[in-house]
Amino acid sequence: MSAVQRIKLAALAGMAGPLLLGSVITILTILEREFMLSIGWKLNAPLDWPSGLALGALGWVMTLTFLLSGLLILIFASGLRLSLPRLPLATLSTWLLIAAGFGMIGLISPTDKTIRTTPATWHGRQHDASFTVIGLTLMPAMILFGFVFLKDRRWKNLALYTWITVALAIPTFWMKGFAFYVFLAAILIWCEVIAFRLRSKSREFEQDFTS
Repeated sequence: MSAVQRIKLAALAGMAGPLLLGSVITILTILEREFMLSIGWKLNAPLDWPSGLALGALGWVMTLTFLLSGLLILIFASGLRLSLPRLPLATLSTWLLIAAGFGMIGLISPTDKTIRTTPATWHGRQHDASFTVIGLTLMPAMILFGFVFLKDRRWKNLALYTWITVALAIPTFWMKGFAFYVFLAAILIWCEVIAFRLRSKSREFEQDFTS
C-alpha cells in the first residue's frame, strides 16, 4: 500500500472510530439502562460507564467495539504520521497515540463493578491499567501534536484547538461524574476534526509524495 493510500485509509479510520464508539455507547446505554442503574450508574454520576456496558446482556457488542476502536486508532495514527513534518516530535506523538490505541484494545478485558463484595479480578485490574494507559498517552500525544501542527501550514490552525481540547480533557478524564461525558465528547470530536482535515488535504499530501 502506498503512502497516499495509507493516508486516505487513516482518514477513514479516524472518522469511523469516533462515530462507532459514540454510537455504540449511546445505543447500549439506552438498551441496558436498567442493568446500568442496577450497578450504580446514574445520568449525573456515570459510575462504571461506559466500561460497565460490557457486563450486560449485550456486553459482547461493547467489547467488540473496544477492539475495533483500538484497531482504528492504530490505522489512524500510522497514516497521520505520514502527513506531518518529518520531526522527532511527530514520531513521538504518533507512538503515544499508538500506545493509546493499544490501551483501547486492552479495555476488552472485563471491568470489575465498583460496588461489589468480591476482591478485584486480574481482568478487572488489566482493564483499569489499560484505562490508565489511555490517560497517560492520549493527552500527551495531543499536546505534542499541537506543537507539530504549528510547523505545517495545513495543520497550523488546529494547534490551538488541540490544546484547548487537552485543557478541557485532562481534568474531566479523572473526574467521576458528569464531567466524564465532557471528556469523551471532546476527544471524539477532536478525532473527527483531525480526520476530516487529513481527508480534505489528502491531495496536497499526495503532491508531497509525487513531487
